[in-house]
This record gives sequence, structure tokens and C-alpha cells, in this order.
Amino acid sequence: MDPEDVVTALDRLDKHGVRWWLDGGWGGDALVGQQTRPHDDLDLVIELADSDRAVAALSELGYTLYPDERPTKFVLCDERDRRVDFHTVTFDAEGGGVQVLQDGSSYRYPPEGFKARRTVGGQSVACLSVEVQVECHMGYEPDANDFHDMRVLHEHLGVELPPLFSS
Repeated sequence: MDPEDVVTALDRLDKHGVRWWLDGGWGGDALVGQQTRPHDDLDLVIELADSDRAVAALSELGYTLYPDERPTKFVLCDERDRRVDFHTVTFDAEGGGVQVLQDGSSYRYPPEGFKARRTVGGQSVACLSVEVQVECHMGYEPDANDFHDMRVLHEHLGVELPPLFSS
């Protein structure tokens, strides 16, 4: 996915009234203001209640649902193998986003994690904060892209990295 693909998908979601926040690789690249590596997907956090609208919005661009693991997440993919990975949350009274995980436990995105805005392809985008980006990279075995993304946040923004990523 290139910046134009990202902006096109986000514009379509906007037209359908879906609120979104960039996460993952594109979220990190938005925070530093430039694309730092190739991306085969776009990670977004959305409200679980907006899931069907998100599917309808991107189906207009040729995306189909695969796989559907709601309430945790779902993925839309097109014929060029571009993927949009949706991480679904339900907002609590304080504005935190609670994601039900596949094992039945939950993760709570803190309210302040939804306040960052940066740019992709010249468009202003909502994205998860630097702190939440780092936190969301914990608890699983990171791959080369994860190490790259964390290194970029450290080098461009001075983010202190957890020991797993600081070696």
C-alpha cells in the first residue's frame, strides 16, 4: 500500500461516517511524517459498531472480507493483495477503547492514545499516539517490520524503547 492507497481508503471510510485511527506501520510513519518502509497493509483502530459500515465503504473499492475475527478484528483484502486490518474497540465512559482479544481477555487503549494527528500523503490523519504505538508492539514476538517501526520512532522522535527493542 502506498500513501495514495491509504488516503483513498481513509477518504472512503470518512464518506461512510467511520471514525478511524492509524496504527501499526502507517501509524508510525504518520507520526514521523514520512514513509519509512514498504507496507503491505494498513492497520486501523475503529469502533466495533462501525464495522459493517467499514466493510461496505471499502467494498466499493473492491475489498472483500477475509478473515472476520470480530469482536477482536477483521481484515479486508483486494485483488492486488492490499489489506486493511481493522482492530475493533468499544469506547468506555472515559474515552478509552476496549478491544476484546481472541483469548477472551481485553486490552484498553487509553483515551489520550486517540489524540494524535499527523499526515500521510499530504492529508491530515488521526493516529494512535507514540506511547500507544510502542505499547501495542509488546506482548507478541516482533518481526523485522516491528523492529524497524520502533527504531524509526526512537530515531525520529526520541522515544525510549522497551528492552526488547533497544538491543
